Amino acid sequence: MHFLSVILIASVLLCAHNVQAYRFLGVLHSRIKSHNIVGTALLKELARRGHSVTVISPFPLKKPMDNYVDIETYKLSPIDSAGGHILQSPASSLAESVLIFQAMGLNMTRTFLEESNVKALLASNQTFDAVICEVFLAEALYGLSEHYNVPLIGLSTFGAHAWNTDMVGSPSPPSYVPSVFLSFNARMTLWQRAINFVFGIFERMSLDLYYLPKQAAIYKEYFPNNKRDMYEVRRNAALVLLNQHVSLSFSRPYVHNQIEVGGMHINRTRSPLPADLERFINGANHGVIYFSMGSYLRSEFMSLDKRQAILETFRGLKQRVLWKFENPKLEGKPDNVYISEWFPQSDILAHPNVKFFITHGGLLGTTESIYHGKPFIGIPIFADQFLNMNRAETGGYGIGVDYNGLTKEKFQSAIERMLNDESYTKRVADISAQYRDQPMNPLDLAVYWVEYVVRHKGARHLHCAGQDLSFIQYHSIDSMLIIFGGLTSVLLLILLLIRSVWGWLQFVLARKDIKKKTH
Repeated sequence: MHFLSVILIASVLLCAHNVQAYRFLGVLHSRIKSHNIVGTALLKELARRGHSVTVISPFPLKKPMDNYVDIETYKLSPIDSAGGHILQSPASSLAESVLIFQAMGLNMTRTFLEESNVKALLASNQTFDAVICEVFLAEALYGLSEHYNVPLIGLSTFGAHAWNTDMVGSPSPPSYVPSVFLSFNARMTLWQRAINFVFGIFERMSLDLYYLPKQAAIYKEYFPNNKRDMYEVRRNAALVLLNQHVSLSFSRPYVHNQIEVGGMHINRTRSPLPADLERFINGANHGVIYFSMGSYLRSEFMSLDKRQAILETFRGLKQRVLWKFENPKLEGKPDNVYISEWFPQSDILAHPNVKFFITHGGLLGTTESIYHGKPFIGIPIFADQFLNMNRAETGGYGIGVDYNGLTKEKFQSAIERMLNDESYTKRVADISAQYRDQPMNPLDLAVYWVEYVVRHKGARHLHCAGQDLSFIQYHSIDSMLIIFGGLTSVLLLILLLIRSVWGWLQFVLARKDIKKKTH
């Protein structure tokens, strides 16, 4: 009876928090479908709980729902998308990857603000209680929160990075926090720490001296009446939600308004698969391998030699293969391979007959794979995919394959290791147990903090004082200069005093010497 009373009280308190319906503007500007999946999960849940949600996105809901209004923006065609062609010509260096991302972000931001639907919304008299904006190379869009004079909530589809830590002030010591563009873990060697430190300086300089000023110019152009500039709005975000969890990465410092909600997009209840897909999986006597390069990278744009190496490998397997391949015409496709331009990924990974996942190493897919206890082979292409795969290899639940050096022999060797070595499945089961062992469902946690920020009118009490300091103040350079200056002054006074005393002693000794000679 006591237990039931506690549950009843908790339910009443939860309902009390949701008595007021809030109005949210969701800004999911990225044309990468996986980013949209994370953001939509949160915004749909807010709508289900009675809040009014308006969402600007290139990917409107296929099935409309109550309290959820879509404002559709331009979506890239497969031919226009860099996600396909990057498989043919990946970036040659880390610096080039950063600059490519920044150029893409500037173009994406301006294109978004030129949308007629966005201009119409800005010109309307609509009001909101908060703006939830995707954190992905579009800082000028934070001006929407200032335009509506409401709290800014950042939603990052990956882990902590300067793009989102700058918004709230979470420290990122380069001695044990590697850049997401590097494949290092938290325990770096001296050489790795040196590389991480130097690369961090490059990232910081490219952000502060090149990229952010260009975003600030776009902000000023499209939000000329905003009282605060982009920099002030950016460093005063009320909340940042991260699609990450410590069990999937490493322990690092966060301020109170930067919250990990990794995996909030995962459907905890497996939905039935389409009948033909269910038959294909159930009929596999030796199990099934699931292969997808994600929603942004397109397998159809793989170079012919790599595609042939993959097909020849699959042809020699006893297992059946599900391959997310965007073109229905795949020449030379073996009978044991089932292709489709889309698969219900989470439901497939949840199927007991699926052995493991072959992925590009994106955070969404690897998180889903870990949640469902499936190890994976990763073929990373860019950004945090290398870091994710390094963690998987270090953790013993993943095998990395270099895309540039991919051959039939190397690909086949990785698959045979994954099939024959049970340690990968055992290790991923441990990580899955750690990830699942949370006091609160990540989606419920995300909703709680979003509602908390609005309830407390921006939750200014969570703001980190470090955000209000300059670089010199934050790193105590001014204090050190004062201390150094003070110590120097004291030292000079001591030296002057010693010199004066020494001079006086010399004078006294000289007089005594003169007296002695005259006598």
